[in-house]
Amino acid sequence: MTTTNLAVLVPLLPFLGAAAGLLLGRTAPGFVRPLAVLPTLAAFALAVTVAARQGGGRAIDAVTELTPTGSVPIELALHIDGFAALVAVLVGLVATCVQLYSTGYLRDDPRYPSYAALVSLFTSAMLLVVYSGDLMVLLVGWEVMGICSYFLVGHYWETPQARAASLKAFLVTKLGDVPFLIGLFALAGDAGSFRITKILGAVASDGGLDHPTLIALLLLAGVAGKSAQFPLHTWLPDAMAGPTPVSALIHAATMVAAGVYFTARLLPVFEASHAAMAVLAVMAAVTMTGSALAALAQDDIKRVLAYSTIGQLGYLTGALAVADRGAAVFHLLSHGAFKALLFLAAGVLIHAAGTNSLAAMSRMRNLRARVPDAYWTMTVALLALAAIPPFSGFFSKESVLGAAEHVAGGHTEHAPAAAGWTVLVAGLLTALLTAAYATRLWLLAFRGHGADAPDHGRQPVAMNTVLWVLAIPSLAFGGLAFRLLPDWFDGRSLTPTLTTSVLGTGVALVGGVVTYGAWRHTTALAARVPLGAVAAHPERDAGVVEAEAIASHRPAYGDVAYAPDPADPGRLLLGPLHRHAAVGFHLDAVYEALFVRPVRAGARLVRFLDREVVETYVRGAGALPRWLGTAVRRAQTGNVQTYVSALLAGTVVLAVAAVLVATGA
Repeated sequence: MTTTNLAVLVPLLPFLGAAAGLLLGRTAPGFVRPLAVLPTLAAFALAVTVAARQGGGRAIDAVTELTPTGSVPIELALHIDGFAALVAVLVGLVATCVQLYSTGYLRDDPRYPSYAALVSLFTSAMLLVVYSGDLMVLLVGWEVMGICSYFLVGHYWETPQARAASLKAFLVTKLGDVPFLIGLFALAGDAGSFRITKILGAVASDGGLDHPTLIALLLLAGVAGKSAQFPLHTWLPDAMAGPTPVSALIHAATMVAAGVYFTARLLPVFEASHAAMAVLAVMAAVTMTGSALAALAQDDIKRVLAYSTIGQLGYLTGALAVADRGAAVFHLLSHGAFKALLFLAAGVLIHAAGTNSLAAMSRMRNLRARVPDAYWTMTVALLALAAIPPFSGFFSKESVLGAAEHVAGGHTEHAPAAAGWTVLVAGLLTALLTAAYATRLWLLAFRGHGADAPDHGRQPVAMNTVLWVLAIPSLAFGGLAFRLLPDWFDGRSLTPTLTTSVLGTGVALVGGVVTYGAWRHTTALAARVPLGAVAAHPERDAGVVEAEAIASHRPAYGDVAYAPDPADPGRLLLGPLHRHAAVGFHLDAVYEALFVRPVRAGARLVRFLDREVVETYVRGAGALPRWLGTAVRRAQTGNVQTYVSALLAGTVVLAVAAVLVATGA
C-alpha cells in the first residue's frame, strides 16, 4: 500500500471507530471498548509507518479537487512533511493512551459509549488538521475539534461547573475563529489558492502577499483562541471540569496544539510581517509569565496543570515569534508526552485522595504509598516540566531559549531583535516560576502531614500501565531527538547552547530550592488547617470520584483566593500577589464588566422593546378585528323572528331612503 493511502487511513480509522461506537453503543455494548481502542491504536501504528517512510525527507503531497468553485478551488489535499509526520505520531500515541486509560477510569460511566466516540472523533479531527494540505479542509478539522471539546468538557453535565465550562470554552474559541476565518479568506485571496504549498510559494515569490500584517493578525486571533494564548486563554483553566482523560487529550495532543501547529506550518506568512512577529512575541511573553504566576496560586491540581499548559504553549509561540519552527515543534512533542502523563497521573491521584484539592492532599500523610505508579511517573513528568536535565523538557525548552538568544543577538532577518529579547527574558522568568509551581505541586501532593490517606483500593491496570508508557518519552525523548532527528527539524541541530543551558537549568534549580525552603517554613502550620471534604463514594470508579470532587471543591474550601491556608508555600512566595494570581489576575472579571454585562443589558433592552413596544402594536392591530367580530357575533342570535324583523326594518329604511332620493330629484 502506498504511503498516501496509509496517510488517508490515519484520520479515517478513528472516525469510523467513532461512528461504529455510536451505532453499537446500546445494541452491543461489549464492542464499545474495542471500537474505542483498536481503531485509534491502528491509526497510531499507521502514523508511525508514514513517519518512517517520510523519514524527514521530501514532503508527501497528494491532491484531488474537492469541488469546483469558479474562483479559488477547494481541494482534498495531503501535505506531510517531517513536522506533520512527527505530530501525527504524538497525536496517535496520546489518543491511544487516553482511550486505554478511559476504559478503567470511566468503567462504570453510563455515558461511556458517547464519550469514547467523541474522543475518537476528536482524534480524527486533529489528525485531519495535521495531514491536511488545504486550509478549507484543515478548517473542517479545526471546527470539529471545537464542538467535540464542548461535549467532552461538559461530560459531567450534572455539575454547574461542567455546564458553564463547556459553554465558555465554545464561545471563547469561537470568538477567535471569526477573525481566523476572515484571515483564511484574505490569505487565499492574496495567494490565489487554499493549498498550503501554493500559499508558501506565493509568500516566497517576489510579489509576496498584498496584506501580510492584516492577514497575520487575523490568523493570530484564531490561534490565540484555540491554543489558549493571552487574551483568549481564560477558557482552558475552567475546562478542567471535564474528565481527566479529556484534559490530557486537549492539553497534550489536540485542540490547544492545533493553533501552534497551524502557525508553525504557515510560519513564512507571519515572517512576512515584523509587526505580527512582534505581536506574537509580546503575546507569548505575557502568556508565559502570567500563567506561571497563576499556576503557583492554584489549589485544584488540574488547574495548576492547566495554567502550566498555557505557559508551555507560550514557549511554543515564543519560538515561533523568533522564527524557529524546529524548536517550537520539538517542544510541542516533548510537552505532549509529559503533559499527558501529568494529567493522567493526576487522575489516579484524585481517585486515591478523593479530592482535587492540593490543600487537602497536603494533609494526607501516606498518599504516595497508595499510588506508587503515579508517584514515580509524576515525579518524572514534573522534572521534565521543570526542565531538569536529562529529562526531555530540558532539551526542548533550552532549544527555545537558544533560538531567542540567537535572534536577540541580531543574527537573523526573519524576526526583530526586540522579539528575541522579549522571549528570552520572559522564558527565563517562566523557567524559574515553572520549577517553583512544579516543586510546590509535588510537595503538597506527596509530602503531606496529618491523617492517613483514604484507601480506595488499587486503580485498574490499564490506568497504571499507560503512565509508564508515557514516562519513557518524558525521560528519553529529548536526548534522542536532538541526536538522531536533526533532519526532521529544518536540518538544524537542536543541541542547546552552553549559555542557555546554564541559565535555564540554574533558574530552574533556584525556583525548586526556594519553593522547598518555603514549604519547610510552612509545614509546621499544616495541622492547624482542617482537611476538608473528600469524595462521598470512594469505592466507585475514578470518574465518579472526580465528578464529586469537582462539585464539592468550592463549598468545602470557599474562594481559594482568600482561603486561609498558611501551609501553602505558594502563598508565602507570592505574598500579596497571591490573591490576584489565584483568580487569573481578574481577567474574567474584566471581561464580565466589558463584554458580558453590556451584552446582557442589551438583551434585556431588546426583550423589553419586543414585549412592551412591538407586541403592543401587534396586540393593537388584532384588537379592532376582534372587537368587530364580537359585535357581529352578538348580532347572530339564531332567532328567526329577530332576523325577519331586522329584514323588514331594513326594507322600510331602504324604501324611505329611495323616496327621499326620488323627491329630491
